[in-house]
Amino acid sequence: MRSAAGCAGLLAALLLVIDWGAGSLTAWRALLWLGLATLLFLVLCPPRVSVGEGWIASRSLLRTRRVRTDLLVSVRSLDGVSQRLLLRDAFGDRIEIDPRVLIDNPELWYRVDLDAHRAEASGYLQSGPTALKRVSARLDAETARTVFKVSGLD
Repeated sequence: MRSAAGCAGLLAALLLVIDWGAGSLTAWRALLWLGLATLLFLVLCPPRVSVGEGWIASRSLLRTRRVRTDLLVSVRSLDGVSQRLLLRDAFGDRIEIDPRVLIDNPELWYRVDLDAHRAEASGYLQSGPTALKRVSARLDAETARTVFKVSGLD
């Protein structure tokens, strides 16, 4: 969040200084530059992911999405410019999260994985165990890499 605000603030400052230096800064142009910087902030602002027993939520600036992880029916990996994990529960709610969030926060991953196994055992999770296994393999690889780096075996 801080880096998004920093980038937006830097853009606004640069645009205002350049426009002022050129002698063409007006109130309307200043509002335009500030609006552009605000738009950049909204685009760069990352969603906040939180997890509890049986749920995962993603909160952005405008809305919060919540999925029951103990009632997951599908998990899909969406590949593209940025990889996403699409989780859908029995109530039709869905959430898209970056798998990197789960890899960087093992506690979040542990909670989601535990609830997903519970959903699979209950018969809810019909499609997607392979996507979860890929995230688990990435998490294990990152953990092993970190252990080797800390111990000096890299």
